[in-house]
Amino acid sequence: MSNDSLILGIESSCDDTAAAVVANGKVLSSEISSQQMHSRFGGVVPELASRAHQRRIVPVVRTALRKADVAPSDLTAVAVTRGPGLAGSLLVGLGFARAYAFGLGVQVVGINHLEGHICSASIGRSLPTHPWLCLIVSGGHTQLVFVEQGLSFRILGTTRDDAAGEAFDKVARLLDIGYPGGPAIDRLAAQGDPAFHRFPRARLDGYDFSFSGLKTSVLYYLNGLGEKKRTALMRRRLPDICAAFQEAVVDMLIDVLHRAIGETGVRDVHIVGGVSANARLRQRTEALGETCGVRMHMPPPAYCIDNAAMIAFAAHIRLSIGRTDPPGNPVAEPNLPLATFA
Repeated sequence: MSNDSLILGIESSCDDTAAAVVANGKVLSSEISSQQMHSRFGGVVPELASRAHQRRIVPVVRTALRKADVAPSDLTAVAVTRGPGLAGSLLVGLGFARAYAFGLGVQVVGINHLEGHICSASIGRSLPTHPWLCLIVSGGHTQLVFVEQGLSFRILGTTRDDAAGEAFDKVARLLDIGYPGGPAIDRLAAQGDPAFHRFPRARLDGYDFSFSGLKTSVLYYLNGLGEKKRTALMRRRLPDICAAFQEAVVDMLIDVLHRAIGETGVRDVHIVGGVSANARLRQRTEALGETCGVRMHMPPPAYCIDNAAMIAFAAHIRLSIGRTDPPGNPVAEPNLPLATFA
């Protein structure tokens, strides 16, 4: 099989072991092995995650290559997440990628996990006209990024405490509806009334976010009911509580995004990350796009969650514009800032 660019992508920043093959920007395969064992702990246990990556990375890569009908010798590069993420998890992916690339005699490209998310909404199409905005909303990150020519990033706003996805997980734990919390709340909220209760919305100066106060307000609301009333309410009105909380999160995200669109004058916006799969956020985002006259781009659900296709695709874009890593192998950086790749 001959391609100008045939990239194996590897993603292992948290609890999903993923591999994908991208040829000239087209996804040929994308495999994800999720670690369900963390659900009983209510969150990811780092040591268990890294051990699971060690067991799964070889079969996941083999499956991705087989489904893409690609031999290892066909590859022109190996792309891998080098941060941010869990240190042990990152080391497993990086160690494998560096050894694999060395054995094949091809380059290894270290990709910032957030850069992968930023590019994910463009998989299957070309990048929008610069400049454009990208709202990253996931379990570990909530950032508003201004994307300039050549994929140079300028962070306009970030969360001052919890990320949006983290708030979903913590509230889901309060409601005892399982982990991960985002999908569980999204499903229940679809049957609920968002006007059931008005939880407070934080509105900060600039484009920063804060979700910790909202999470705490849900806790105080439930505790203030008393045990008997709380039990009855949770049984009868759980979807309404979920819908009211979710509406508050979406309101805060849309408020910041609306102001940023007006003040930057961009014509294209990406909404990416695990929370971008949320049905209510997608609905409100589309409405905002119509109101502001801008094009809203969101990846399909399979590319909202952590995946290796976005890592390989980001590497494809970087190589196509001549932006490569400095000499030497990339190293794991658990707290890698997005600006490192600007």
